[in-house]
Amino acid sequence: MLDVALPTLCVACREPVDGEGVCAQCWSKLSFIARPFCPRLGIPFVYDPGPELLSMEAIASPPAYARARAAVRYDDVAKTLVHALKYQDRTDLAPAMGRWMARAGQELLNEADWLIPVPLHWRRAWSRRYNQSGALARAIERQSGVKVRGELLRRVRATEQQVGLSRPQRASNVQGAFKVSAERQSEVQGRRVVLIDDVLTSGATVDACARALLRAKAATVDVLVFARVVDTHRPPI
Repeated sequence: MLDVALPTLCVACREPVDGEGVCAQCWSKLSFIARPFCPRLGIPFVYDPGPELLSMEAIASPPAYARARAAVRYDDVAKTLVHALKYQDRTDLAPAMGRWMARAGQELLNEADWLIPVPLHWRRAWSRRYNQSGALARAIERQSGVKVRGELLRRVRATEQQVGLSRPQRASNVQGAFKVSAERQSEVQGRRVVLIDDVLTSGATVDACARALLRAKAATVDVLVFARVVDTHRPPI
């Protein structure tokens, strides 16, 4: 009776749906990222350039983290899912999104010691009531068995929203915003860490997180996100 009175609606098109919030038609519109892609940044290539060839972005501006992987391209349906999870309390979407992420990042997870969600500043965490990256990390933990250690990395400085900022402004905005406390550094030292976030745009936030973890002597830092912005006009090198 409850299902009839209050049916679950697809988060993207608002049609009734069975399951986890995405109908079959909208699911088919999600652009899942598969090989061939840049082995460093995970950016999909339009053709296969050969093994281990890097994207222009990876060569021109190599990040602090070792590898990045994403489940889907950041298109209209992916954006709707991310915004629903992030701003509309749709934590019921995290299990499905986390499963897709675990599949996309299997090679990273097979080598990982810890999952660390990108932290929110305490003021923003208080206003939102939960961290969407933490919800995704817990879903991935259930899939992979890799433990979430959200307490190891802290956001020590409140920052502006990254939306609307240029690439240099994004990097400046998050510079020095993350830290591993002195009493936690021994837990990070020598560990292989996978950072978890919802979207990778310029990479400034995860790069700042990776630098903080590497300063704490993490062995490697990889990045796993649900969606990433893809510039389809740039060829590989």
